[in-house]
Amino acid sequence: MKISIVDDEKDMRESITQWLTLSGYETESFDSASNALKYIGKEHPGIVISDIKMPGMDGIEFLKKLMVKDSTLPVILITGHGDVAMAVEAMHLGAYDFLEKPFDPNKILEIAKRALHTRKLVLDNRSLRRELSDGTVLLRKLIGSSKKMNQLREDILDLSRADGHILINGETGTGKNLVAQAIHACGSRQGNNFVLFDCAAHSKEDLERILFKGSSSDNEKSIIEQSLGGTLCLEGIEHMQEECQSKLLALINNQDNEHKGLLKIITISETVTNKIDNTKIIPALFYRLSTLNINLSPLRNRGNDILELFNKFLDIYSEEYGYHPPVITAIEAAQLLQAPWPGNVRQLINLAEKAILQNFKSDASLAKLLMEEINSKTQNSEEIYDKPLKEHVEAFEKMLIDNTMKRKRGSITSVMKELGLPRRTLNEKMAKYQLSRSNYL
Repeated sequence: MKISIVDDEKDMRESITQWLTLSGYETESFDSASNALKYIGKEHPGIVISDIKMPGMDGIEFLKKLMVKDSTLPVILITGHGDVAMAVEAMHLGAYDFLEKPFDPNKILEIAKRALHTRKLVLDNRSLRRELSDGTVLLRKLIGSSKKMNQLREDILDLSRADGHILINGETGTGKNLVAQAIHACGSRQGNNFVLFDCAAHSKEDLERILFKGSSSDNEKSIIEQSLGGTLCLEGIEHMQEECQSKLLALINNQDNEHKGLLKIITISETVTNKIDNTKIIPALFYRLSTLNINLSPLRNRGNDILELFNKFLDIYSEEYGYHPPVITAIEAAQLLQAPWPGNVRQLINLAEKAILQNFKSDASLAKLLMEEINSKTQNSEEIYDKPLKEHVEAFEKMLIDNTMKRKRGSITSVMKELGLPRRTLNEKMAKYQLSRSNYL
């Protein structure tokens, strides 16, 4: 995120730039509105701070042109004492806020911080909508080459073609929301709304109003109306009161009769399974919502996916923070494979970030970090899950070849020498584990 500063006065541009830069913000500056317009477009990754009185195109005209490009772009205007009325008018035209000269530097920091946060939310939402219109993007986020993950991708593609309601169950952190989004994105409904609604986050009265009625005061549609033609994703439906469940069942039956195919519900839950036993959902509604179902495997049962995921997240956070990723030893790989992972992929992501942040320390230890993580998440720190020896051997082989290729920058001769492998054997193992030399050059 960056701050674009537009002012014809050089001293003012430099003063604002210096203050914002020293405060940790990325900046760019322009001496005129016309020059700034050449570089500021609809997807501008930041905000604009502009003077009002400038030769040629003034700040008001500049604001109007920016609002045509992107009405959500935060524009902060700088005005002299006599131009406050003009600045107020600019607020009606879409300006985010204004500053009156001379202004307190801390004030501009405060406004800029709020504006950048607002801008980030807008861009994040746009990015999510783009993802929801491209199923392949979301499918690529489902990392892993195990049989379970390959089957999951096939299930997503199959269920995306169906209009029946779907139940997704799995432990916390297994990616239920992502799978629901992928089902929506891969099907014919991708161009319509994907509406996520957390039933546990609302009181009974608010839940019924938001879900079925909306708000009459501001003409806001109900959640169900917003989702028609798209996908309604209900999270935590087991927390819904029985009376509310009955209303939902009646609405589903009515929709099937009058607007067949418009309403598609994906239910995601940690406690509801594909069996009615021990659930808090009334039977008739349960059978309606679980026409189709997906059971997500916990991370501890996904074998080599654990190392693949961990290395992927290490690379992501290494690039984000600018630290080198740690080299995973065979013992540490075994610990990663055998850990219980009660928080599943979400917990693995957190561990990868911690591993990157601590790697610059002289006493850094992934093994120690992993033990601390397991201690904090489980009552029994020695809890492990047995896996076949073959799984461990294959995981170690893949890890050792991958790490050695990285250190030797793809030099086959150097890797052969260090690992003591003939070229043919190395080639066979790289093919087996889908490792390509081109990725290390």
